Amino acid sequence: PAQATELATWYIANAAPELAAQRVQRAKTHSDLVNMKPDTSVPVCTELAGEARRKTKLQHRGNYLDQGDEVPEGVPAALLPVGGEIPKDRLALAKWIVSRDNPLTARVMVNRLWEALFGQGIVVTSEDFGTQGELPTHPELFDALAIDFMDSGWNVKGMLKQMVTSATYRQSSKVTPAGVELDPDNRWFSRGPRFRMSAEMIRDQSLALSGLLSSKMYGAPVRPPQPKLGLSAAFGSSTDWETSLGEDRYRRALYTQFRRSNPYPSMAAFDAPNREVCTVRRIRTNTPLQALVTLNDPVHLEAAQALARQIVRWDGSLEERAKRLFRHCTARDPHPDELTRLTQLHETVRTRAAADFESAKLLASDPLGPIPEGLDPVDLAAWTVVGNVILNLDEMLMKR
Repeated sequence: PAQATELATWYIANAAPELAAQRVQRAKTHSDLVNMKPDTSVPVCTELAGEARRKTKLQHRGNYLDQGDEVPEGVPAALLPVGGEIPKDRLALAKWIVSRDNPLTARVMVNRLWEALFGQGIVVTSEDFGTQGELPTHPELFDALAIDFMDSGWNVKGMLKQMVTSATYRQSSKVTPAGVELDPDNRWFSRGPRFRMSAEMIRDQSLALSGLLSSKMYGAPVRPPQPKLGLSAAFGSSTDWETSLGEDRYRRALYTQFRRSNPYPSMAAFDAPNREVCTVRRIRTNTPLQALVTLNDPVHLEAAQALARQIVRWDGSLEERAKRLFRHCTARDPHPDELTRLTQLHETVRTRAAADFESAKLLASDPLGPIPEGLDPVDLAAWTVVGNVILNLDEMLMKR
């Protein structure tokens, strides 16, 4: 029986005419696998072994010509448990960093997640957990969250879910006189989070509301629209660039090309760092330049134009469309006085646009592109201004 099974297996694998095509495919796949070469396009750091490893020596007074004893790898003894094994390579160090004997990693991660949701961390100085930083406002909560984070297998989504479903996060962000007196900076989280979004989120939100935001992921950096300044940076290179074409023009701010000597202007106005140094915590400012960005920057103006082209296709009266637009952007219905002012703004701009048709056409098409056939440039110009004003509201920029 064993010989019969062996013969049958050989026949099926090598001689059966019904499987000729499969044998050809198997031979080709095997050949491809044998001849496959490793991908060298992405460099990967590998650790040198034995004598090939670099030796680091103490430099007296920083003089590399006056060297002392060799300095071996390791971590400070004060950070190791009694009798603990000293990490001798990168893998051991990585395991020690996320071990339960080193609670600092979990605390730092939990604090960053908390800061992203609440605007400030349980340790306000998220960039400094040392003796020069501030103490945690809620140490017991801090410890409990760090332990939960480690016990969950470092589940970031689970930790975020736990935070956003908490009573602390879900409470109202309304500021009362009594609340300001007792907790002016909301250090004790006596009310819900209320803070301005990051520079990248502000840009992406305007594009998302207008329907322009691209969901394309990965790839090389892109160059979205920015005002042309006609200036030159160091070594004679221009600070201006040619805007990316097609879908790349509307990709998320994450993919925007950044130059340390010339950061993206609208993001710099909203406190995005220039990336010359590592920035863990961004300091939020409140300046008139920020309002000028959301009113006049090409990206936000283009978003308002795209929003206007949606509105003119909606059914309903002027008031109904204005109400729907406000709800679309702010997730709430406008108050009667807000609705009145929006409709008055629309009528005022429409009257002026009708008196200057060419300017109205330019306002409705530059930089978005030609006006679709059948749409009224005057009406588009009026709704562009209304949309631009709503996109500039405090509610659009603030998380509450």
